[in-house]
Amino acid sequence: MTTDLTAGIRAWLTERGLDPDEPNLRDTPARVARAWAELTCGYDQDPAEVLERTFPVDRSDGVIAVTGVPFTSMCAHHLMPFSGTATIAYLPVAGAPVAGLSKLPRLLDVFAHRLQAQEQLTHQVTEAVDAHLKTEGSACIVRAEHGCMTQRGIRKPGAAMVTTAVTGRFATDPELRAQLWDLHRGG
Repeated sequence: MTTDLTAGIRAWLTERGLDPDEPNLRDTPARVARAWAELTCGYDQDPAEVLERTFPVDRSDGVIAVTGVPFTSMCAHHLMPFSGTATIAYLPVAGAPVAGLSKLPRLLDVFAHRLQAQEQLTHQVTEAVDAHLKTEGSACIVRAEHGCMTQRGIRKPGAAMVTTAVTGRFATDPELRAQLWDLHRGG
């Protein structure tokens, strides 16, 4: 695949009227292939492995949330980046072991490092949390600015998209959902 990608980048440079053998461009096809391998490494990662290690705690009957988690992903529609932050939360079953602090941001990265639609990314996170941890519900709030909207097309820098996914008690309990939004806003 890398050979096909580098050949394609060389062909694209040539179509743009550029010389792919010119010193500044000579290594560009290989650099692009390495960059895309890094940007899409989430296809090589398993969400279950990220969440498999848990820790016992004396009490685990409250919301566990990580807020302000930065990420960058690639829009599946335009192959342009979108970047933002996420709040990821879950309500463990009382007495259940909990995931380590770094696991929720790592989970986000697994899905963010795939070609994405933001709406899909948000739901993939909650689905994985519910599937691999003992929860009474989970939530993910994503706020991101999309290159396909800020750098081309309508060109509206600063415009952000917000998506949410809530499951279980986050979906049915208005007080819990309000607590989630307070956590997300930093309140």
